[in-house]
Amino acid sequence: MSRFTLSVFLSSALVLLSGCSLTQQESQTATEQVQPTKVTTQAVTKPVQQLLPIVEKIVPKPLTPQQVDNLWLRVAMQLELKQPINKQIIAQRKWYLKHPNYINRVSKRGQPYLHLIVSEIEKRGLPLELALLPIVESAFDPFAYSHGRASGMWQIIPGTGTRFGLAQNWWYDGRRDVYASTNAALDYLEYLHKYFKGDWLHAIAAYNSGEGRVGRAIKKNRKAGKPTDFWSLKLPKETKDYVPRLLALAQILKDPQQFDITWPNIANEAKLILVDTKSQIDLAFAAKLADIELNELHRLNPGFNRWATDPNGSHQLLLPLDKAGQFATALSKTKASDRVSWVRYKIKNGDNLGVIAKRHQTTVAVIQDVNDIKSSSIRAGKFLLIPVATKDLSAYKLSAQSRLAKKQSQPRKGSKRTHIVKSGDNFWDIGRKYQVNHKSIAKWNGMAPKDTLRLGQKLVIWTKLAGAKTSGNANAIMRNITYKVRSGDSIARIAQKFSLKMTDVIRWNSLNKKKYLQPGQSLKLYVDVTRINS
Repeated sequence: MSRFTLSVFLSSALVLLSGCSLTQQESQTATEQVQPTKVTTQAVTKPVQQLLPIVEKIVPKPLTPQQVDNLWLRVAMQLELKQPINKQIIAQRKWYLKHPNYINRVSKRGQPYLHLIVSEIEKRGLPLELALLPIVESAFDPFAYSHGRASGMWQIIPGTGTRFGLAQNWWYDGRRDVYASTNAALDYLEYLHKYFKGDWLHAIAAYNSGEGRVGRAIKKNRKAGKPTDFWSLKLPKETKDYVPRLLALAQILKDPQQFDITWPNIANEAKLILVDTKSQIDLAFAAKLADIELNELHRLNPGFNRWATDPNGSHQLLLPLDKAGQFATALSKTKASDRVSWVRYKIKNGDNLGVIAKRHQTTVAVIQDVNDIKSSSIRAGKFLLIPVATKDLSAYKLSAQSRLAKKQSQPRKGSKRTHIVKSGDNFWDIGRKYQVNHKSIAKWNGMAPKDTLRLGQKLVIWTKLAGAKTSGNANAIMRNITYKVRSGDSIARIAQKFSLKMTDVIRWNSLNKKKYLQPGQSLKLYVDVTRINS
């Protein structure tokens, strides 16, 4: 019912109620001349108050965004950025409309986290378009890692993470922590909004490419007497597409019927709650206390790189709302020392803290702290107390180590090699050696091209120079050769001579290992000529 209709309805009701209040005597003298009567406010107020409950039942108040049952509708009701229609936005909009399944996939992936994100944005009074940024940045993947060293759902680079208080160490990366990274990203966006004097499009563009680059583009246009709005700036193509991509999503969300697309219904209710364990805890043990699968717990808490929370914090866990109570109760009955398992390790000759820490999937600092060791020197025969995982490390499938192993084992074109990083190695030189793009090497190993390589680090490389695993020799010279089989040769003998694996020799030449080689037979080999055994 419109406001106008409601007004007429109330007026009619007032007339009806006023008519009902006439006395019998007044009715009998109705034919006589009636003097004008002044109607007081008090005479009208009481009937209106009596009528309002009836009206409210007939015409219920519209629901607030927080009261609707669909979380995407809650966002759509609060979109506030200007929605221009231009070719850049139309191009991005066409892509989304052509791939409706993408909307379904990202909604499903973001479902556990979306209510938390929307609530944080509303607390700060920011545009709800920002709730769509994780779609543009990472498709709501908290484990995403880009070529530019950006990590997490909000794709925060290391420097920005440090700048806004996100810890990044062996145990934990706050850029992947759903709660911590959301607040850091919103802190950064608020800073950018203020930096660019209230222009949200400039702020969002700068979130992608940095305030320095956007600021220089504005300054250049201003100096040339040109407009300084986002659409007039000369920016990298990625950034020029980034803002229209966000606005296109907002347009489709605001009017899905116009674009004939359906957004999944996500219940508008909190799903997660933050619980502070106040000390280090094994994630497998925490999952057991909460009665949920280990993978589910780790997926809700992707900031943890290893099998446990960081010994020095953060110790906060996001848990399903319906599991938090039993978790808190069980945790309160468990001593801090019982939240991880321990081994008593006897130091052997040749041991050092680094080797021991690596063997037990912990750090030197943790071993030193637990055992009150002030230096790195240790003595054979002494014992160390070391915290260890309660389950086999393979059970922690979403740990950094397990995710890397999965990525490195993914089949690709070419032959798989293992390169051991030596002093002086870099992606560029390694790429030249194996005749592959250095960016591809980084991608295959879950890294960015600018990441620092560590001595002894194992890199998986897929190359057309098919062959066995290499030692990482920086002086290796790879060649394709044709070998003529000699009398007395066998597959094993040839493989040994050229430092190859028998399986590779068989595969390259489609050999039947049950049949003998024939003298004069030609074999194709891929070898490091610096390692041929004479």
